[in-house]
Amino acid sequence: MESAGKGKEVYNEVRKQYHKVIVGQEDMLMKVLVSLFSGGHVLLEGVPGLAKTETMKVIAKITGLDFSRIQFTPDLLPADILGTQIFNQQTNEFEVKKGRLFANLVLADEINRSPSKIQSALLEAMQERQISIGEQTFILDSPYFVIATQNPVDQEGTYKLSEAQVDRFMMRVIIDYPSRDDERLIIQKHFSEQKESIDQILSKEKIEAIKKEIEGIYIDEKLISYIVEIVHATRKPEEYGIGENLISVGASPRASINIMKAAKSYAYLKGETYVTTDDIKSVVFDVLNHRISLRYEAQAEDISINTVINKILLSVKTP
Repeated sequence: MESAGKGKEVYNEVRKQYHKVIVGQEDMLMKVLVSLFSGGHVLLEGVPGLAKTETMKVIAKITGLDFSRIQFTPDLLPADILGTQIFNQQTNEFEVKKGRLFANLVLADEINRSPSKIQSALLEAMQERQISIGEQTFILDSPYFVIATQNPVDQEGTYKLSEAQVDRFMMRVIIDYPSRDDERLIIQKHFSEQKESIDQILSKEKIEAIKKEIEGIYIDEKLISYIVEIVHATRKPEEYGIGENLISVGASPRASINIMKAAKSYAYLKGETYVTTDDIKSVVFDVLNHRISLRYEAQAEDISINTVINKILLSVKTP
């Protein structure tokens, strides 16, 4: 296959530029690229100061995409991000002033600092790739990629994202603290006088070409059935011996589609021409962890969603 190994070259080139600024956070970089090349969106969750916002600025420079950053605050209005109609006295007509969602790469920073009324303004753009203002509908340029960051929901001043909102994200990636060695390098890099410039190595055209190559990544019918079984187990856990007191709401078919898309992109970036079970297992936690709701009994016993997903993977037969 012509694209064999090409994806790994792309990843290594991006990684080289990325680490000129960011120390560590390999998993975040991989999952952001997987979402971008899969045509999805990504939600990054972690405490402030873990380079979530800085990562997105670096990705914008690497890709060369039209970039827009929206800082979500409690007083933000839907018109601020969607746009609005303004009356032009000279022409005696209303004109549309486009908002900050009109970009290829949109950073919704601290999305859960705004109430659901503001969050819901993103829904049409993320799902339909279009924005309606008044009676006009505007088709958004491709690629259209929303990266949202959010603080842990137990922090003061945050609003919980609705199920409809989180389901629009292909992945929810939990960002952890850096290791001691990485933190030492972060301090050294911060105070270093030598600042490396980031080279643009991607473009709209290259990203669209990569998406087409990923569509050609082979996935066996047995692995498609494996994905279906995993998602079905989130709806009927008792059929898999997991326990019916753990999950209250399972994942929808959108989860199955996103697991397959993400697994294909993951395989491509590793330089493979086909999807393996390891590729599926590498993305399944990030695709499912925001699409499953736990019962009160599970929460009372301090059982995490990732623990439940791990139980599912152990109970579903691997092809």
